[in-house]
Amino acid sequence: MSFSPRALGMDVPITRRDFFDGIAVSCVAGSAAHKPVSDSRPFTVRGDTSEALSVAHALRDGRFWEHAGPPVPTGESYDLVVVGAGRGGRGAAAEWLRHRPGASVLLLDNHDHLDEREPGTAGFDAVMCDAESFGSDTLVATGSPGWIERLPIAERARRELRLLHDDPPDWFPGVPAEGKQERLAGLTYSGFLREVCGAHPDVERFCRTMPSAEWGYDTRAFGAIDAWGTGYPGFAGLKLGEQPSRFNSPTVRGRWHGAAPAAAVPALDGRVRVRTSSPVVSVRDGAGFATVGYFDGHRVLTVAAGAVILACWSAVVPYLVPELPAERRRALRQATRVPLLEAAVRLRDAGAWRRLGVRRVRWTGAYWCASAFTPPDTVRLLATPCRSELGPGAGSAAGRRELLMTPYSTLEHTVRDQLARLLGPVGFDPGGGIAEITVHRWGHALAPEYCRPWHAFYPDGPFPSDAARGRFGRIAIAGSDAVPAARGEAAMAAAVRAVEELTR
Repeated sequence: MSFSPRALGMDVPITRRDFFDGIAVSCVAGSAAHKPVSDSRPFTVRGDTSEALSVAHALRDGRFWEHAGPPVPTGESYDLVVVGAGRGGRGAAAEWLRHRPGASVLLLDNHDHLDEREPGTAGFDAVMCDAESFGSDTLVATGSPGWIERLPIAERARRELRLLHDDPPDWFPGVPAEGKQERLAGLTYSGFLREVCGAHPDVERFCRTMPSAEWGYDTRAFGAIDAWGTGYPGFAGLKLGEQPSRFNSPTVRGRWHGAAPAAAVPALDGRVRVRTSSPVVSVRDGAGFATVGYFDGHRVLTVAAGAVILACWSAVVPYLVPELPAERRRALRQATRVPLLEAAVRLRDAGAWRRLGVRRVRWTGAYWCASAFTPPDTVRLLATPCRSELGPGAGSAAGRRELLMTPYSTLEHTVRDQLARLLGPVGFDPGGGIAEITVHRWGHALAPEYCRPWHAFYPDGPFPSDAARGRFGRIAIAGSDAVPAARGEAAMAAAVRAVEELTR
């Protein structure tokens, strides 16, 4: 079903939070000069806006110091300055104060507010076989008996999907378990379905977005060995045992061993001073103290620090601390984070979703790959811009570039269009039924995680993260890139380790 822009409500004036529609500004000070255009309908973009990224991009491109002017000392001094106010940064501040309750701590972040990503939508109870994948939209509740028979896929694909779920064969007869695991480690899940199972294209297409909500990329990048370790269909006949494989990624191995869920982000108390919209541009270790410079929108200000923890993206660290050894700078730049896009849509009337009869929906090929209802009135959507066919690293870099160039009007249109397609049949009006849309754009959302088949050095090493992290004078590197693992507990572990490096 196709909806006109007017039917979707796109003709109503919109609040523009970013004058440039997602395109990074060309000069450093320019981002502070433009004011949002305020209209009547609330549509807000938060996270990695152009204002949040412009300084980092100027540093990367060698343009920042041409326009910034000389640093201006504030005269302020802190026991600890933390760069980055995400889970790792707040964890580092809390851990430091646990060791030294009377310490003074400053937290600096490039975003305009402290925010925490919602956890990935998982545990779907329905799948939308959408028009992008199968020519038309068909919603199927996957928890009901005979659900495979209701999928709009070829009859051969239905038979093969039933086989994968119910009675898959031993695809590698006569090969010992270790050899089977090694073969799986060389394949993506899409490759396993196509090359090993010989599955119909509809099978691969139907399964493609299964890992997207959690990992930020689809089965064209998700390893077959981790698909087995996560319980995806097709592996039971291999009889690989009840222990994880040495080739499984750290997150998957942790689940086998009953790893605890990520702890809550530590709350900050009055002992921590926080400055948002303050991107750090330099960190220098000196005699007696370190100097941290940040941009306040007009000039570079500096503070003195007894210690500095960099809980920011690893790839930006070489631009902040150019004195690092060349090998360490190269290792830090290898950490390519995975982009994510999240939308929170507040409905004027949630009755349509309740009539739908499901809570969490996976989409097989549309822009937003997951949608879930959060009572009393909010629908959360997730998009994964990674170009998965290129792999997690190159695909994330390419997807991030496309994401940052995507107009906000396109984001709003896709939100309204997919809600209309999902809820329209049960009485939802996309033109008048939406009270508010907030989009969180994270170009650098998930830390990279070493995994097969993309990292041939895993699991034996040596690992780039080992060369990247560690103390450098009064400076230590935290953030989940330094572990690296994509889950929230990795950021906390890195924060604790950074504090230990600076206090022992």
